Amino acid sequence: MARVSDTYVCQSCGAVYSKWVGRCDACGEWNSIALETSESGPPGSLSTRTGKGKAIEFTTLKGGGEFEPRFLTGNAEFDRACGGGLVPGSALLIGGDPGVGKSTLLLQVAAGLALGGQSVAYISGEEATAQIRLRAQRLGLSDAPVHLASGTALRDILATLKTERPDVVIIDSIQTLWSDALPAAPGTVTQVRACAQELIRFAKSSGAVMFLVGHVTKDGQIAGPRVVEHMVDTVLYFESEQGRDFRLLRAVKNRFGAAYEIGVFEMTGAGLREVSNPSELFLSEGREPVSGAAVFAGIEGTRPVLIEIQALVSASSLAAPRRSVVGWDAARLSMLLAVLDARCGLDFSRHDVFLNVAGGMRIYEPAADLAAAAALCSSLFDIPLPSDWVVFGEVALSGAVRPVNQTDTRIKEAAKLGFSGALAPAGADASGIMLEPAAVLADLVAWTKKTGALG
Repeated sequence: MARVSDTYVCQSCGAVYSKWVGRCDACGEWNSIALETSESGPPGSLSTRTGKGKAIEFTTLKGGGEFEPRFLTGNAEFDRACGGGLVPGSALLIGGDPGVGKSTLLLQVAAGLALGGQSVAYISGEEATAQIRLRAQRLGLSDAPVHLASGTALRDILATLKTERPDVVIIDSIQTLWSDALPAAPGTVTQVRACAQELIRFAKSSGAVMFLVGHVTKDGQIAGPRVVEHMVDTVLYFESEQGRDFRLLRAVKNRFGAAYEIGVFEMTGAGLREVSNPSELFLSEGREPVSGAAVFAGIEGTRPVLIEIQALVSASSLAAPRRSVVGWDAARLSMLLAVLDARCGLDFSRHDVFLNVAGGMRIYEPAADLAAAAALCSSLFDIPLPSDWVVFGEVALSGAVRPVNQTDTRIKEAAKLGFSGALAPAGADASGIMLEPAAVLADLVAWTKKTGALG
């Protein structure tokens, strides 16, 4: 006979403890341990209670039949972030800060799918249907044939979905659902994991596309057990910088497309507007050349994006000069300053260094090393760089400039936007644009000084 047991589970990472503790040893969070009650039995009793297992059927890699086409939402930026559309039977988890626009985005996506002929079910556990209707009216989507409901009981939701058989299901949000088969409270690790598992199982068996909205923690991670991110096919983060109108939809995991692909949106009074040319958000237009600015030709997923990197190097009176970074890795800046000092003889030890990625963008790829170094050298020498040149390349500890991927794509994007030159790793091939090769970091320093002499 099953017995009831009490366990203490961390609501941030899912670690299990036999007694309450103030701080989780696994993730370091304080006061995140909560009591959860579950049924358990003696070892080996699971198969006895559930009966004899049924053999599963194997198949070949070739399979049978044709793959179903992807659903297009009518939102090109959303489709891009998802890898070209929605795959039938897939599960997507989307997270973001409160108020970033997750519900607005999904309502626009739901309306686009419904107007395109797909059957869409939008189930909200946080808002009443009247509130969602008001948002739809504000966005001009009231005429879209979206099936709207409000509920939190998993059993009722699954019964409804099995009856209606929609093509797309949106659950807003997974933390509000609860299963009466579990004694744990809604939002706990046990409930989130169990509810997500049942909904994903329904999506795989029925062929419906399942959207799960997830809350995020103060660190920006999706709340609840990380196992949910492993269970779904795609994990999307909806990001924004405080005080800015643009939003980034970033795919940090995608089984059906490129990871770290982004979709760019602008928040307006009429909802989210697609931004087909993201470079316009991250570049300064119509300005005079100024020292400390370099244009980086980056790649986000499969999309080329031109971003301005800004640096300010000023004399410091402090014993320990300040180092401030916005939009880039602070440890990578420290490494770059050390390489400039050791390999090029540039002394930053008596200077405050500030580095900023314009537009609130955050850069993750190492190809931005050379552009950051160019901005730093430009500010140190007080020499403006040509505003119609792009810079990219990875810097090694030896001072060598290493080649990066998709060089042709970066250069073609720069040429398309009217840039006339590129400072790139040696061996790069440029067509229709001037190319200044940089084999070592000293080549960048020489090019910067040459630019000042020509200016």
